[in-house]
Amino acid sequence: MNSAIELLAPRYDIAWYPWAVQYFFLIALSYASLWLAAPALVFGRQRWLPTARLALLACLTTTLVAPVALLADLHQPLRFWHFYAYANSHSWMSVGSLVLPLYLVGVIVLAWLAWRPALQAHRQAPGLGGFVARWLSLGNAPTPRALLVLVGLGTLALSTGIMLYTGAEVAIVKARPLWNTVWLPPMFVATGFIAATGLILVLNRVSGLHDMATNRQMLKVMLGACLVAGLVAGSWFLDGINANVGSVAAAMESVRGSAEWRSTALWGGLTGVVLFGAVLFLLTRPAARRPALYAWAWLLGLVALHVGWMFRWVVLMDVQTVARHSAGFHHYGIPAGSSGVLGIVGTFGLWLAAVLVVDLLIPWRQARQGGSAADLSCAHSAHAQRAAETTEGALRHG
Repeated sequence: MNSAIELLAPRYDIAWYPWAVQYFFLIALSYASLWLAAPALVFGRQRWLPTARLALLACLTTTLVAPVALLADLHQPLRFWHFYAYANSHSWMSVGSLVLPLYLVGVIVLAWLAWRPALQAHRQAPGLGGFVARWLSLGNAPTPRALLVLVGLGTLALSTGIMLYTGAEVAIVKARPLWNTVWLPPMFVATGFIAATGLILVLNRVSGLHDMATNRQMLKVMLGACLVAGLVAGSWFLDGINANVGSVAAAMESVRGSAEWRSTALWGGLTGVVLFGAVLFLLTRPAARRPALYAWAWLLGLVALHVGWMFRWVVLMDVQTVARHSAGFHHYGIPAGSSGVLGIVGTFGLWLAAVLVVDLLIPWRQARQGGSAADLSCAHSAHAQRAAETTEGALRHG
């Protein structure tokens, strides 16, 4: 007599909701933007100063909003204190709960030091802007350049901790072969820089600055980040098809029969190739044509933001639809409420509100590498004189 045994595997709800995607996306924009601001603010490269102003705006606002998304992803936000009451040195999340507040404070202090000379110059301005400038500038004493460099270096060191823990806390999950790979943390960083350069290109456009040097610098960084991301993705793929055992081989096997995953991989690969090709095309155009072409660089910035966000969506959300205890895939439909569409839109809305508040109250366009309001005035006078001389020379030779 033959008998059949039925095995029933329960379907578990997903552990991470779109709030996690928002956090991983915003915190990647934060640390990548910080590194893009560092050449001017920390290391004194004057030609990077316009880029640094935009990058610091992006860094501060994303750093302020990212922890909000993280707290929302805890499902019960008020239980965050458990990380400190029951600390665990073997948990990357526990380590991150210590690094993230320090990094947040470091970014705020760095932004204040960079913006303080401009705030001092606006102390006599009428209205709310002048009141905020008087309140935030904390006197007329110069801002020591050494202090700004020290805080900047410390915050950069903390940002590497953010890069490490956000990648490691996903990559150590052995139950998910698609997560459990050494290739995931560097891919998070590479796509973070792609998205951050895209954000700066968009801010350069919508802020009205339209700085051509910033466009050129960000396109070069984006090109390098795309190249690194392509090398990491290619290495992961080759590792999977050439190995018979291991997490990468198991990951490839888990999605081998899914047409949806093949479409996702194809879309991601084509988008990356198109972005790389478009950036390379812009950078290799004749110098006379670059200003007209660079005016459209913000469109590539939007594509870059899409690449960074969608990579995190695929990794954090789509991977959870791969069944662990049964065959096939689980369907996930994005709900309309706060754990779905409303949460995604609301997070981006909160970030936009933070940008508008900073733009309204803080003279971030005059950010400097420390110094005083007098130094800022002298720099503006010198810049105006150089511009006048350039204009006069152009007219004379015309």
